[in-house]
Amino acid sequence: MYNLLMKIGLGQINPTVGDFNLNSAKIIDLIEEARHEKADLVVFPELCLTGYPPEDLLLKPKFIADNRLALEKVAKAAGGIAVYVGFVHQEKGVLYNAAAFIEDGKVKEIYHKMNLPNYGVFDEKRYFLEGNKCSIISYKGLKIGLGVCEDIWVEKGPYEEEIKKGAQLILNINASPYHVGKIKEREELLKRRAKKYKATFVYVNMVGGQDELVFDGGSMVFDRRGNLIAACDQFREELLFVDLDKDRITGWQWLEEPEEIYRALVLGVKDYVIKNGFSEAVIGLSGGIDSALTLAIAVEALGKDRVHAVFMPSEYTSEQSYRDAKKAAENLGVEFAEIPIKAVFSHYLEALNPNFKGKPADITEENLQARIRGNYLMALSNKLNWLVLTTGNKSEMSTGYCTLYGDMAGGFAVIKDVPKTTVYRLADWLNKKQTVIPEAIIKRAPTAELKPNQTDQDVLPPYEILDPIMQAYVEDNKSVKEIVALGFDAKIVEKIVAMIDRSEYKRRQAPPGPRITPRAFGKDWRVPITNHFKE
Repeated sequence: MYNLLMKIGLGQINPTVGDFNLNSAKIIDLIEEARHEKADLVVFPELCLTGYPPEDLLLKPKFIADNRLALEKVAKAAGGIAVYVGFVHQEKGVLYNAAAFIEDGKVKEIYHKMNLPNYGVFDEKRYFLEGNKCSIISYKGLKIGLGVCEDIWVEKGPYEEEIKKGAQLILNINASPYHVGKIKEREELLKRRAKKYKATFVYVNMVGGQDELVFDGGSMVFDRRGNLIAACDQFREELLFVDLDKDRITGWQWLEEPEEIYRALVLGVKDYVIKNGFSEAVIGLSGGIDSALTLAIAVEALGKDRVHAVFMPSEYTSEQSYRDAKKAAENLGVEFAEIPIKAVFSHYLEALNPNFKGKPADITEENLQARIRGNYLMALSNKLNWLVLTTGNKSEMSTGYCTLYGDMAGGFAVIKDVPKTTVYRLADWLNKKQTVIPEAIIKRAPTAELKPNQTDQDVLPPYEILDPIMQAYVEDNKSVKEIVALGFDAKIVEKIVAMIDRSEYKRRQAPPGPRITPRAFGKDWRVPITNHFKE
């Protein structure tokens, strides 16, 4: 037995990629607070000096040099305390995903991440060389094993050797992106590791939105018996102090799934808008559930005064859509503007009539309406510096039930990775607290209203069927045969898979959006547009 007489600060911060002044200032402020609280050690996330993922910025020599200057600034500010912080280390012309253990103002040890993830959203072997040496620090009478993120996920990782060499406390710093259920995966893993190695594990994760990725925080500490003794909240910055020999928590609960997804979307929108220098956002409000949910998320992220709703009726738009859209805006306290498209649509048809002569109306005319609306929104964006938030969901994006340069036109696709059935779940969850989305919107059959009496199910199977097929194919990578074996009609499966396959050219041109599933279109999904492979 041994006592861990140490007070540790978990520095769960939201860095910005490439903003070395901001990132180092955040770290230094928390070091000062930790020193004031008489903490012995404060731990920060993986690559938090650079932000994560820095991607091809790592190929720029000045980026690497500025990162090193930031580390020196942090070290200088760390007198009288120890700090474990992630940065990029360059040695003999090679880059390492690294972490520095700083003690009393000096870098005492530099650890090189030994296991570089190169799957899903991760691309670390493109930039970094794997480390080849475990690191143990002796500090305040304790032996501390060092590591970074993926090092804890692999069996027989560096911690096994560190434990054999006497490590009692393990530090693992992370930039682990969110997807549904990820927090519980981490909790179970850390619990197993702590029990197996009979050591205390300190896990610190990043928080914040970075393009398509959302980092959910949820930093944790487990004792040598595998008990969770401390945890940070999800989706917010926090400096949590833990007395390893005293502190215990009981009955800790992570967010329930609908709230977890909602908070991820809110954080993703907030950081994308603010970090990219936009002041406000605009949404095309149709009277449907997708745009109403997008509006609610935007208001939560930015505030009602910074979000604008624009209703753009055509000759096919029903009075119910107008009432529902206006009510949704009123419920959220958002400015509501109306810009009809009927006259412009007529001018388009008149101008194109010589070329369309003798051709019956088809999807072309439907897409024209969507593109007029996209033009209106982009004009408002250009003139007023409003970021256009698109409203298409994952079910539509997967099957191509969307219009290039129409409803896909915009800067950030808020629910791009949210299946339609999950859209309904989120709407129901929101309305439990107070009616945000009018019930009429939730109950109404989904429709694009681009032709008379249109519903989504004219083209798509019911979403209760489509979404599990999509999940099996896109997220679980199952074949047509395997999906049919799950109990789905073979013709429907073949139709949906064919739609997904032939819509890649559209998805490649879609704006980014927050990732909330284990496999999202974008960084996760890398399928050639030009290919002749058929399932």
